[in-house]
Amino acid sequence: MKFLGCSERAAMAGSNEVNANESKRIVPLNTWILISNFKLAYNMLRRPDGTFNRELNEFLDRKVPANAIPVDGVYSFDVVDRSTNLLNRVYLSSSTDNQSQWGIVELEKPLSETKIVPVILFFHGGSFVHSSANSAIYDTFCRRLVRTCNAAVVSVNYRRSPEHRYPAAYDDGWTALKWVHSRTWLRSGKGDNSKVHVYLAGDSSGGNIAHHVAVRAAEEEIEVLGNILLHPLFGGEERTESERRLDGKFFVRIQDRDWYWRAYLPEGENRDHPACNVFGRSQTLDHLKNFPKSLVVVAGLDLLQDWQFRYVEGLEKSRKAVKLLYLKEATIGFYFLPNNDHFQCMMNEFQSFIHSC
Repeated sequence: MKFLGCSERAAMAGSNEVNANESKRIVPLNTWILISNFKLAYNMLRRPDGTFNRELNEFLDRKVPANAIPVDGVYSFDVVDRSTNLLNRVYLSSSTDNQSQWGIVELEKPLSETKIVPVILFFHGGSFVHSSANSAIYDTFCRRLVRTCNAAVVSVNYRRSPEHRYPAAYDDGWTALKWVHSRTWLRSGKGDNSKVHVYLAGDSSGGNIAHHVAVRAAEEEIEVLGNILLHPLFGGEERTESERRLDGKFFVRIQDRDWYWRAYLPEGENRDHPACNVFGRSQTLDHLKNFPKSLVVVAGLDLLQDWQFRYVEGLEKSRKAVKLLYLKEATIGFYFLPNNDHFQCMMNEFQSFIHSC
């Protein structure tokens, strides 16, 4: 099933005259300032030789600590996975059945013994290179997910490129999925239905990771109930119409995307590698009977939208359940601040998707 939300896909082909200054008119001012500052920092961090200034990146990336005492109904704590030495940040609602255990890292009681509490395993964006689970922008977003979706959220740190190339991020995502399934305190439901009800979600590179982790889960018969991909990072060697039309006009240039793929993909591979072009080289998901339903959010001002539409079409051709939410005048990062109609539209769809049968 395909869902066309907030605008019709037929309207996508217009607006070729959009220019860089127009982004200030279309994008709310505080969002424009936030993303423009990210762009400026990212341009300083990438080096032409393919290396990356990790030390400066960590200095510029504003991080926030977990909070054991609830704030706006949500508390959080950090857990370091011993197998990877990576941090997972767990967000729980203070209204769940285990509220007496705030601040205890290894909880004993399940989330609920009377109702189902979804667990969203979230992979942050940043083109495989930037950001962390404890970055301020993602900490705030995950808290909003808890409140809006009445869910628990586990935000995952993964090894980043260029220091750690493909498939490091996918391997770390897979380890996180197995870790979540093994936590008895993330279970919910009555009696025999008590289990960890897992959904995968991510934005940009995080959406890409969610897809590849879901593929492996289907192959190894580990249950995932759904995928939420927020303007996922896909691509290929071909230059699509949206890439040419929107190149450099809303914060992102094609050459920047190319740099990130060179930093992540195996040495010598191009963008038609299946990590990037997931339905290229005649690939399908026909053989994966347990691949979960998907919600794919496409921002109409994201130059990668044509690749995201092809992803939706690839799922449909593979006979997988998928909904498309197309937000005509949304740009990348629109969800970091709740100052636009697109944010509420998206959150409503998230809630409906997670709690649908």
